[in-house]
Amino acid sequence: MGIFGFILTLIVGGVAGIIADRLMQAHNSIVLNVILGVVGAGVLNFLVWLIFGLWGGNLLWQLLTGIIGASALIWGYRQVRHRR
Repeated sequence: MGIFGFILTLIVGGVAGIIADRLMQAHNSIVLNVILGVVGAGVLNFLVWLIFGLWGGNLLWQLLTGIIGASALIWGYRQVRHRR
């Protein structure tokens, strides 16, 4: 992946996390947004690969999966938090 790929992953994950944060009205910190975006994109990419055999590589795909994955993580966190 190299240093460029790592930096690009953080940037795209951060943007995806920020967009998901705004869509879900979560008001999280920037650091948490980056983490949610990167983890969300990774998890959703893996699930799409398992189910459909597709592995996206372009920036738009990564941004979309990051937004959807981060939104799912925010939703899941809210569900766990409300059960307590």
